[in-house]
Amino acid sequence: MAAMSRLYLLLPLLTGSPAAAQAPDWSRAPRVEITLSSFDYRPRAIRLRAGQPVRLHLVNRSRGGHDFTAREFFAAATVRPADRGAIGNGRIDLKGRESREIALVPRAGRYTVKCTHTFHTTLGMTGEIIVE
Repeated sequence: MAAMSRLYLLLPLLTGSPAAAQAPDWSRAPRVEITLSSFDYRPRAIRLRAGQPVRLHLVNRSRGGHDFTAREFFAAATVRPADRGAIGNGRIDLKGRESREIALVPRAGRYTVKCTHTFHTTLGMTGEIIVE
């Protein structure tokens, strides 16, 4: 009988709660616009709330391409299934004048972001993602 009562105690942990299994309502997630331009991100410090769905709207204002590379951030976040293919090796590539939206649920931490194009980081295209 003791083994059976232990099973009842473990059952909620094994199956998870209904709220945890429910997908976020992405339409209600706040939108954060991030502008990529010649050697700059705006805002330079991106502040998000841990566990709260958000839509990152990346806009490349330059004629040339840039990327938004934040490997640790994307690896830790839960990315909307439809957006996973846009992130390759922790990087989102944007052609000149292109924009893209990525929805995710961030995990607490401080993460670096940079453009990996030749010399772009050296010229100041870096930033930070702060998730509290």
